[in-house]
Amino acid sequence: MQDTHPFEMLARRSIEIMATGDVDDFADVVHPRAVNREAAQEPPACRDHGPGAFLATAHWLRDAYADLHWEIHDTVVQGDVVAVHCTMSGRHVRPFVTYGADGRVARAFPPTGRSFATTQTHWFRVADGKVIEHWANRDDLGTATQLGWVPPSPAYLVRSALATRRATRTPA
Repeated sequence: MQDTHPFEMLARRSIEIMATGDVDDFADVVHPRAVNREAAQEPPACRDHGPGAFLATAHWLRDAYADLHWEIHDTVVQGDVVAVHCTMSGRHVRPFVTYGADGRVARAFPPTGRSFATTQTHWFRVADGKVIEHWANRDDLGTATQLGWVPPSPAYLVRSALATRRATRTPA
């Protein structure tokens, strides 16, 4: 049996703590200068560097989705980069809010109560034994379709407009 590479274990742990980790868990695996290249549509707190920004992303996802989970299928390590192929699943229970480049609310998707499971590939670069960079490829259209965001019903469009208005009035 082949030993698991330490970078693979680090990447797996980085994904696991998105669903359940606390500030100490993130400090253990995320470099103080780490950047999440996927944070462009996330709340402003997620766009910073280090463990706090990665934890802010986790809280943003946990706030919208119950039963959040990632099933890891494959990992590949090459040099200081780890690729992880996985399936993210959850249930949409509270508004999912996206943000513009200016950090203001762009759109809010009101809860549908529906479950989803879509594939993703996450890429982690490691430095000093911790994640220093993250980027991903996600099936956002698959998630949106499973949650009923696409194609939207007329009633859902109205609910979405109202949810966006409410989210605009609430600080991130």
